[in-house]
Amino acid sequence: MHVLMINGSPHQWGCTWRALSEVALGLQEGGVDSEILWLGDGAMAGCTDCGYCRPAGQCVFDDLVNEVSAQAAREDGFVFGAPVYFSGVPGSMTSFMDRLFFSRGSGDADPFALKPAACVVSARRAGTTAALDQFQKYLTIAEMPVVSSRYWPMVHGNTPAEVEQDLEGLQVMRVLGRNMAWMLANIAAGRAAGVPRPKQERRLGTNFVR
Repeated sequence: MHVLMINGSPHQWGCTWRALSEVALGLQEGGVDSEILWLGDGAMAGCTDCGYCRPAGQCVFDDLVNEVSAQAAREDGFVFGAPVYFSGVPGSMTSFMDRLFFSRGSGDADPFALKPAACVVSARRAGTTAALDQFQKYLTIAEMPVVSSRYWPMVHGNTPAEVEQDLEGLQVMRVLGRNMAWMLANIAAGRAAGVPRPKQERRLGTNFVR
């Protein structure tokens, strides 16, 4: 089993990376491999609602979004991580998530549906819960089981060295990884026992504007 983790910080080896690394330890304890994919520090185009992705099955902007989308079908779970600079998920990561989930497909063609996922955030002090509320909406609209820990998945500090002092935050990350590994093992056991996936329906969009 394999989990893809996205580091949405412009700092490749910063606090978000440190948090994801601790999640990786928990996953490893449960026998699950993982990798951390860095979003980069450049500009990320936002969704323009051009409609290209609906017939094409990928975003019109051919960048990391399409790479992750193509890889998603081979993944068993996902963890999305980002720093908090101003009470929310940073613009580049928001653009990435908007386009990734808007262009993901539907029904059995959705590579994210029913796969366990989690979001983690890092901050100096505050804004983490607001960012998590924003972050987790992507998971719930895609029918992804949200993996929890024993506290909200966040770490605090200005640097990775300061995050090392947040012992509770690091513990929360490890527990998150273990819980995800346990959930993945249960899904695999259910699949081996012949438990079928829930029926996937085509997404409907009802417009109430009159």
